[in-house]
Amino acid sequence: MRKIRIFEHISLDGVIDHDEDYAYGGWTTPYRTPAGLQAVTEAYGTSFDLLLGRRTYDAWAGFWPKAGNSPIANGLNAATKYVATHRPDSLEWGPVKDLGADIIAGVRGVKSTDGPDLIVCGSSTLTSVLLGEGLVDEVVLIVYPVLLGRGKRFFSDSVDARELALVSTKTTPTGVLINTYRYVGALRS
Repeated sequence: MRKIRIFEHISLDGVIDHDEDYAYGGWTTPYRTPAGLQAVTEAYGTSFDLLLGRRTYDAWAGFWPKAGNSPIANGLNAATKYVATHRPDSLEWGPVKDLGADIIAGVRGVKSTDGPDLIVCGSSTLTSVLLGEGLVDEVVLIVYPVLLGRGKRFFSDSVDARELALVSTKTTPTGVLINTYRYVGALRS
């Protein structure tokens, strides 16, 4: 059985970096360092597949195939992309498979197979659904030392509270924290 691991770039107040149309779309750029890239690359692991929402898939399909030779680009381009979409015929950046009409059943099916971990990046709508269904094994939050005040949040208001347990934390020279959490379940009252 595969693990599902969510990776999310996030501000201290819970805003995620999701697209360049957002007013603060480039807020992670000043904090990027070779040490941070190495830490994120190590956290991804040497072999993984991707579980993506359609918007993230489309954005990445326009960038990563042209990104050149790097550990992250090579890993993302080689990974099988499992995509939540209602337009499977238009998926071109491969290897790629759609999750089918019932996305949760599709995720459960992929998760139950043998293979590398499934990494979810961005895809905030899919992330909330996966957390709500208890399908996530780990959450890796790449936390930047900024407060953005408004914007799209990591966790949807429509999902019940969840508990995570800290597994590890790393700090980059620019103060970015890479926190890995194990999914525990519903928050106990």
